[in-house]
Amino acid sequence: MKITLAEKNRNNKMVRIYIDDSYSFTIPVEDYIRNNLYEEVEIDEQKLEEIRNKVLVQAARERGVRFLTFKDRSVNELFKKLMEVGFDEEVANKATEYLTTIGYLDDNRYAMRYLSERIRTKALSKRSLEYELKNKGIADELINKAMSEFEIDDYQVALREAKRKFGKYNMQDKKVEQRACRFLLHRGFSYELVNKVMKEMKDS
Repeated sequence: MKITLAEKNRNNKMVRIYIDDSYSFTIPVEDYIRNNLYEEVEIDEQKLEEIRNKVLVQAARERGVRFLTFKDRSVNELFKKLMEVGFDEEVANKATEYLTTIGYLDDNRYAMRYLSERIRTKALSKRSLEYELKNKGIADELINKAMSEFEIDDYQVALREAKRKFGKYNMQDKKVEQRACRFLLHRGFSYELVNKVMKEMKDS
């Protein structure tokens, strides 16, 4: 077998390797140089397996740890990030599985931290919080488990946020009421609950 093409990707940090004119794998530039994977170089099956199962997976693990150093991520988020920088799906999967095994990735822990931070910094409905976690690839059972740890009363959350944002305005003014309604609906609260909050604010 022979390497017939080695082309850098858009950010010049990864190299796509073709063997006998067929795509084989994508590898970081430093590993490409270290393993002498230049065009026209002969490569045997043993070397190819070593690169796919050891070199690439190790490189993806290390890149994953660097990503996690800057920002906590769910398993799915890190998987997508590794794919985004150029690692193949199988390599990204193996790397995230390993990082999960050693505790660097933990979707249960991530969901708990995420909810704690979002509840502290932004008033959202339970539905919106669940949607955000689902969007990050968190499994339904983990979402339910994390949500059960927090006593979230949508009505109290919505009322508190409405008072904070619109308490100084005259809620009898239809335009103010409409703005408040749009604001709460945008945060994921139901029409029924928003109407209840508006009634409470107008009556107080």
